[in-house]
Amino acid sequence: MESPFLSILALVAVVLLLAVTGGVGYLTVADWRDRRRREEEKRVTRNTPRKRR
Repeated sequence: MESPFLSILALVAVVLLLAVTGGVGYLTVADWRDRRRREEEKRVTRNTPRKRR
């Protein structure tokens, strides 16, 4: 006979695993998006002509 405590503990472990996996995925995508934005800003800044005074 399975203990209800072990079932609840297993469910909590799965939920926490999914939360951590989702968080890592979110941070990975956010870092990729920010890196792409910074590279685009560098490219635009490098290619814009500078004003002379």
